[in-house]
Amino acid sequence: MGRLVDRRRMVRVRHGVASEVVDQLAVEGPLTIRINGIDTATTMRTPGHDIELTLGWLISEGVVHTPADLIGAIACDENTVEVRLDPSIEPPSPRLTMTSSACGICGADSITEVVARRGHVVVDDHATFSPAVISQLPDKLRAAQSAFDRTGGLHAAGLFTVDGDPVCIREDVGRHNAVDKVVGWALQHEALPASGWLLQVSARASFELTQKAVMAGVPLLAAVSAPSTLAVDLARDAGLTLIGFSRNDSFNCYAGSERLTLAGAAEQRAAQPH
Repeated sequence: MGRLVDRRRMVRVRHGVASEVVDQLAVEGPLTIRINGIDTATTMRTPGHDIELTLGWLISEGVVHTPADLIGAIACDENTVEVRLDPSIEPPSPRLTMTSSACGICGADSITEVVARRGHVVVDDHATFSPAVISQLPDKLRAAQSAFDRTGGLHAAGLFTVDGDPVCIREDVGRHNAVDKVVGWALQHEALPASGWLLQVSARASFELTQKAVMAGVPLLAAVSAPSTLAVDLARDAGLTLIGFSRNDSFNCYAGSERLTLAGAAEQRAAQPH
């Protein structure tokens, strides 16, 4: 596994007084994704779990849906992953430009395209989730971020059971990459679609992260920050439960509230005048 953290010298200024110290920083470097012998894409990421990241990206792109779609995936060196697809699977078109860890390798451009290419129908997942469990997830995710404790510069994504037990947690400088890593882990363990699980992220709920949740068949995505309008539109069209501002024992639900066990909501509706 590659290093998540490295050291760099810096000048620290406190109250006008300077001192030279060594700081710990999150590592960022390029990963080339090679499909059937062709360099297809390059993204900036935190080294480690690179095969998971690659497989998660292929899930997000709608290229693969099950382990049977793959012949194999290996790390050729510390910055390249080679994937061989089953001959029946059409490989993605090469991307000639490098993408940043802030952007990730963005997938489908429209809600219609995402819904058309998804491998799993999220709306058919009838799992229900407790608000008490959802409220605990940010703290559980944060507690597992060992590299963040040392650098303050890594995002995290985690898959949790309906009871709030962690299944897989990954860190990366790119929030998209962190999600791809947990989705890639799920593919490797034949756990897709991720039915009945929750995906908690340490960032905002962007369209791209919502896309990745839908493509992985996750019924609920929770973020500590705000969703975008397009993320909400996609969640509603795909049947995904979308949670934002999940912090301090409260959250907002922007789509799919029917999956939440909200006893008080029914009582409030019944009390309202008709």
